Amino acid sequence: MTIAAEALKQSRQVIDMYEAYADRYDEIVGSEPIERVQAALKRLAAEVGTDSQILEIGSGAGREADFLEDLGLHVRRTDATRRFLEIQAARGKQADLLDVVADELGGPYDAVVALCVLFYVRRAEIEAVLGKVAQSLRPGGVFLVSMRHGDGEKNGEYQTVLWRRDDFARLLEDAGMAVVWDEFAVNTGNGEEWISFLAVKGS
Repeated sequence: MTIAAEALKQSRQVIDMYEAYADRYDEIVGSEPIERVQAALKRLAAEVGTDSQILEIGSGAGREADFLEDLGLHVRRTDATRRFLEIQAARGKQADLLDVVADELGGPYDAVVALCVLFYVRRAEIEAVLGKVAQSLRPGGVFLVSMRHGDGEKNGEYQTVLWRRDDFARLLEDAGMAVVWDEFAVNTGNGEEWISFLAVKGS
């Protein structure tokens, strides 16, 4: 199997998982983002200002997009899972079908948000994905991303990729984005380690 075919297979496995789990996910995520995510979103909003155009990759149930819109930003909600689009449509929210590995991202945007989603992208594809993110941003645009922290990969029904802080920061820099803030956190429920980054595209 070619690298491209393997990437599409991996992406399809993750999407199929979320198609089956989307309704349950919507029930358990709550009506608004957790406190540390809210703080990161406020940080992004302060960087770009109100009325900015935001691309959200992997909107899921749409709670982060709701929060950003309450701060005065305009969000293009996207997800690769059709059921999430239907859940948001039932709340009167428009969301577009988009697979970050296979599709172009459009733009230019003032910011791109990808929380708890790019850790599904295989190491062989992550540079290309970050390149697309950078290309979709205006000069001075901002990228907020969170990744699973650690070493190696977790393999089960689908693969998740862990990254050390310096390694992923280097990838962001190689894509033309300078890290201006990062934060390490541990989920209280399952002990998973996460690292979040705010990076700015060069002019």
